Amino acid sequence: MVDLTNEEIRRYSRHLILPEVGLAGQRKIRNASVLCIGAGGLGSPIAMYLAAAGIGKLGIVDFDTVDYSNLQRQILHADADVGVSKADSAKVSINALNPNVEVELYKTRISSENALDLIRPYDIVVDGTDNFPTRYLTNDACVLLKKPNVYGSIFRFEGQASVFAPHLGGPCYRCLYPEPPPPGMVPSCAEGGVLGVLPGIIGCIQATEILKLVLGKGSSLIGRLLLFNALDMKFRELKLRRDPKCPVCGENPTVTELIDYEQFCGIVPEPVNSGQNPDEVTVEDMKKALETPNLGIRVIDVREPDEQEIARVAGVPLFPLSRLPQQFTELDPNTQIYIHCKSGKRSMKALEFLRQQGFKYVKSVQGGIEAWSDRIDHSVPKY
Repeated sequence: MVDLTNEEIRRYSRHLILPEVGLAGQRKIRNASVLCIGAGGLGSPIAMYLAAAGIGKLGIVDFDTVDYSNLQRQILHADADVGVSKADSAKVSINALNPNVEVELYKTRISSENALDLIRPYDIVVDGTDNFPTRYLTNDACVLLKKPNVYGSIFRFEGQASVFAPHLGGPCYRCLYPEPPPPGMVPSCAEGGVLGVLPGIIGCIQATEILKLVLGKGSSLIGRLLLFNALDMKFRELKLRRDPKCPVCGENPTVTELIDYEQFCGIVPEPVNSGQNPDEVTVEDMKKALETPNLGIRVIDVREPDEQEIARVAGVPLFPLSRLPQQFTELDPNTQIYIHCKSGKRSMKALEFLRQQGFKYVKSVQGGIEAWSDRIDHSVPKY
């Protein structure tokens, strides 16, 4: 066990005078290792506070680069980091805060092929991801390796946190969510938005749980799901029980190795050349339709009103996806319709809905208003 230097004793003095921590506890923190999956909204406060607390080794798994839209909540990164690898940016911030922390970077997407190798060397795993395939993958890998999985998720003004550790007597993520929601049913933060401080609150809760696990102190969130509503400023708690029929941590597990989690969550891989999708048109096609009324093509926007206030294409009426079941009767099923949204995801959902109502001539605009801003009109802001 690595002991503390005089400089570290000064640095962690406010820990050392806590009877629940003391020198022995700070040595445990100094010798602990944590793998943080994601260096975004949740990963930022988790990494920063674990580094400040003196965690010995911090692994960062992230393949993405910093975007301007991240800066509203991802405090690991700064304006100058836009376009830089999130992992590299995270390491600079962590070591600027505490150079004693060993930071190991994994600039790759965690997958069924590498998850066990990534997780195996670490004491604790913390889930800072924002998609269901990775959550199920992280859960299953942690169960198989008997590693605590410190979970958190955020959306709009609400967040939740727990600790999944069947080997410590609690349930796993699958006990809480046996099946993933249908693809597209739960909007991402990019589609639904998130209050910037919310991941700070949930991420700090996750970091707290990690330190308690390392110290062996307090009552952890094992067997409990903590729910937080920022608008009401209220916390609620649900008791969680291990499911004896759980396919991963139950009495007779059927998942004994990692599977294809994209397939499990019903996500169909995009074609190599998505431009060949017969249900899609390009923003250039949309521009031609708007400039040539005699083509008889109607263009509609299925984003929400708040989004249209931020960025809009002139002459395109709003039919929010959330209101489409009530408003679709205003559209002519015999007219060709081009549907656009922010990135092309919601427009595909709108296309599927309208097809179910008998609309035969509908197309989704590939890339949505983001592609319009990139390729047609740079004055349209991206958000």
